[in-house]
Amino acid sequence: MNAPRIGVVIVTMGDRPHELAALLDSVDRQDRPAQRVVLVGSACPLTDVDRPGLTKLPLTENPGCPGARNVGLRALLDAGDVDVVVELDDDGLLIADDVFRRVAERYAADPQLGVLAFRIADEHGETQRRHVPRLRASDPMRAGQVTAFLGGGHALSAPMLRRTGLWAGEFRFGHEETDLAWRAVDDGWTIHYDPALVLQHPKTSPARHAVYHRYTARNRVWLAKRRLPAPLVPLYLTTWLLITLARTRSLPGLTSWLAGFAEACAPPARPAAPCAGTPPGASPASAARP
Repeated sequence: MNAPRIGVVIVTMGDRPHELAALLDSVDRQDRPAQRVVLVGSACPLTDVDRPGLTKLPLTENPGCPGARNVGLRALLDAGDVDVVVELDDDGLLIADDVFRRVAERYAADPQLGVLAFRIADEHGETQRRHVPRLRASDPMRAGQVTAFLGGGHALSAPMLRRTGLWAGEFRFGHEETDLAWRAVDDGWTIHYDPALVLQHPKTSPARHAVYHRYTARNRVWLAKRRLPAPLVPLYLTTWLLITLARTRSLPGLTSWLAGFAEACAPPARPAAPCAGTPPGASPASAARP
């Protein structure tokens, strides 16, 4: 097949101008240029960003990370000129100049490849345990097929997105990668982790976000209700409730987690939004795979 065309989606809130500029420079340096680069401004006018060929989509409100990413994905899918979408955090950095070429080669060699997960490493080359997409503690340099991926740096198949749908925008923050991964695997796509594809990212804790504990609990319940067989839902949620009670050392964090858990247990979860490009009246899974 012809070499897949690469599109790029970056979401910013405008509070990391120097990091964003460095990231865009690293995108421009790629030895295989992107077909299109889309920058989504989440409650950000993007007036200070001026790059030739950059598609800017400023939003008046902040729809959350997955919701903002969906805006960029819809723009690329509607244009129809990309086969693979690379999504990058605005404080990340591509330290190699051949990332897009290697991504294109992987997708050209495997039409069933749905998600290609990058290795997230800090400026010292260290990868945090939570950034290794496997259940057991393992070598972050071990490549292979996985069932999860990190949202900071990854590639998504455009044909896959047209079948499975986009991000669960109502999640706003937390577990949206798991939701998309489970949909991809259910539809027959594979997810691969390639540690040779590196996104340099500052070492951080997810708990730095004020909504982390609440959204983590709420979205885990939504995830279980949407994606698991009914008999497994109470087992899955009880297991995570016990794990959280055992692990959490912060009383405010635990209180927030329990509030999010209770919030999600009350109303039924809404179904995932259909993907842009799905024919009206058809489910994403019924769309023909190119």
